Amino acid sequence: MVAIDQGILSEPGDACGAAAEQARRGGRETLAALLRRTRARTLRLAQAYEAALGPGLRVPRSPELNPPLWELGHLGWFADRWIARQPTPQRERGARADPLAPLAPARQAVRGLDADALYDSSAVPHDARWSLPLPDLATTRADLQASLDDTLAWLARAPETDDGLYAFRLALFHEDMHNEAWICMAQVLDIDPGEAAPSPPAAREGTLHLPAGPWTLGWRGPGFAFDNEWPGQTVELAAVDIDAAPVSWARYLPAIEAGAVPVPRFLQHKAGGWWQRAQGRWRVLDPQAPVCHVSATEAQAWCAWTGRRLPTEAEWERAALSAPGFAWGQVWEWTASAFAPHPGFEPHPYRDYSQPWFDGRPVLKGASWASAPQMRHPRYRNFFGAPRNDILAGFRSVALPAAR
Repeated sequence: MVAIDQGILSEPGDACGAAAEQARRGGRETLAALLRRTRARTLRLAQAYEAALGPGLRVPRSPELNPPLWELGHLGWFADRWIARQPTPQRERGARADPLAPLAPARQAVRGLDADALYDSSAVPHDARWSLPLPDLATTRADLQASLDDTLAWLARAPETDDGLYAFRLALFHEDMHNEAWICMAQVLDIDPGEAAPSPPAAREGTLHLPAGPWTLGWRGPGFAFDNEWPGQTVELAAVDIDAAPVSWARYLPAIEAGAVPVPRFLQHKAGGWWQRAQGRWRVLDPQAPVCHVSATEAQAWCAWTGRRLPTEAEWERAALSAPGFAWGQVWEWTASAFAPHPGFEPHPYRDYSQPWFDGRPVLKGASWASAPQMRHPRYRNFFGAPRNDILAGFRSVALPAAR
């Protein structure tokens, strides 16, 4: 059994991937602690939303949002679908489980509710989520507690193998992703989620030189891997000079003032200075903070204006894992690479995690200040449409060959 390293589990600023490594490889005791901690965060966020929106948690219909009450029910449903309702032989097959195997009834069935018709994100259209007959907040919280109790009970007797723990790790990371989405949603709604970005560390200037050479992308285990990380591929990289840190507002603002890029979302110029909207109020912009809430299109426009470019996924990953002084973890970072499968890709049982999104959208690397420590892994591949500017995303740049 893997012992819990409390220092790793409690470190919110981990940008080296140590907590993520432990979550991907750790045993039952580690996962139980992480599942409890993530659920506590979910409930704290829900409480902040309730204080801002009332117990109905009603929000306007928008492509950027989900109804928070639906989100809460979906989290419990997802864990139940892959753990408590999954036949034991299938659950213990891990990434090789049959997603079409018959499931046990959902806990809501005893109340006459069809949980699959309410919370299955693969089957319920996004716009329909605002008109579903969802249980109220108190009932949803009770379902979440019952779901966590069942999850922990099954975990206590799960085989301590990568296959045996796969579904529990998947449920943990899934909830962590949704928690970060709640932070982004709060920004769009202009409410305080009860969590704020920490003050950024001292800005790192300059670039790091990476010599030419091969780099192997992807996760090769042992431990948990998302299906889009497997089986990886080796690529040849040219020598590059890459920013040591994400682009700061001090570097980005001149392009705004020159009209090369639009004024980013949640930013405004007033009283002779730049201000940023966060946690429901305006704050003086810290010029040393990394650029945030910019789209991939805006990042590329800045690069074009400065005569630089975005790094590829492989360049970013190689720098993060091999270049001393490479700072990351405050914002997700757009790359020049399209989200695509590695050769030999096979979807895992949760078929809709990666495969539907191999449509040319960019890969983002790194993590943001709102990412759970166990999500902060340099090989993790995030992916959003290039126009999105509601997520906690910035970028760094690479010198063009002629400029090096």
